Amino acid sequence: MAMTEKEKMLNGDYYDASDEVLVQDRLKARKLIYKFNNTQPHEYNERTVILSRLMNTKETCFIEPPFRCDYGYNIHTGKNFYANFNCTMLDCNKILIGDNVKLGPNVQIYTATHPIDYKARNQGKEMAYRIIIGDNVWIGGGTIICPGVKIGKNTTIGAGSVVVNDIPDNVVAVGNPCRVIKKL
Repeated sequence: MAMTEKEKMLNGDYYDASDEVLVQDRLKARKLIYKFNNTQPHEYNERTVILSRLMNTKETCFIEPPFRCDYGYNIHTGKNFYANFNCTMLDCNKILIGDNVKLGPNVQIYTATHPIDYKARNQGKEMAYRIIIGDNVWIGGGTIICPGVKIGKNTTIGAGSVVVNDIPDNVVAVGNPCRVIKKL
């Protein structure tokens, strides 16, 4: 039996993002994101309800609006998650976030990517690869996390970093490309 486009997307295979199921899933997410981003500053409970409908969150998930994502249902956050203003998560594949993770402003997490070969890219092919962020991670503002990356527990990623490779547990890593500069 052939895989659906959604199954291909979650498997890291080429998939068609114009598939009607995926289009409808993104539309549903955008409606919830619109509501979330247009709440009043004091409407914490309303934001919590919207996030619980959008994402797979645990207790004490707090995201400052504005926030953007593709589907929402591929984002899994642990306890005590915090994302500052202007967080973008392109969750065409799973984004698995541990407990006690903090994101600075303008952090971008991208599971989505496109073929390097322009012919395949021009045919509309896309892929997406899972991202894992361990417990007790702090990611500085303006950081970009690229598809397929794993960031180990108890790690700090410096502001403005571009994370293109896995980062181990218990380190400080910074730069473009992001590199370990200190073991904790």
